[in-house]
Amino acid sequence: MKTFTEYLYFETKKKREYRNITDEVEEIVKKSGIEDGMALVSAMHITAGIYVNDAESGLIQDIDDWLRRLAPDGLDYRHHRTGETNGDAHLKNLLIGHQVIIPITIGRLDLGTWQQVYYAEFDGQRKKRVVVKVMGK
Repeated sequence: MKTFTEYLYFETKKKREYRNITDEVEEIVKKSGIEDGMALVSAMHITAGIYVNDAESGLIQDIDDWLRRLAPDGLDYRHHRTGETNGDAHLKNLLIGHQVIIPITIGRLDLGTWQQVYYAEFDGQRKKRVVVKVMGK
């Protein structure tokens, strides 16, 4: 088995942002030379997430609204007693998840018709990274 690792870096303009990273992940898979295997895409921060879903603006707003209902901004979270103010971002990470595994077939991401890979930022405006580890043969 062969492995290939590369990092993506993000610095979002807003505190909460959803970025389609499918093309970047696909390019890393292509560079890896791996034809059959899987790609692990993982946010390396506890206030960001990775998910696979449809690239439709209404759905992205629905996801954001859902997360804000379940983990509202501005509440007095116990975490804030440490001097931080991002308790909601940690909870949003738990809801979305921090990583996905995507199959690779014939050297390409083997996604469904509408599936896209997203980076979800919940406490942005500073540099963050994502690891993409491609494994296979």
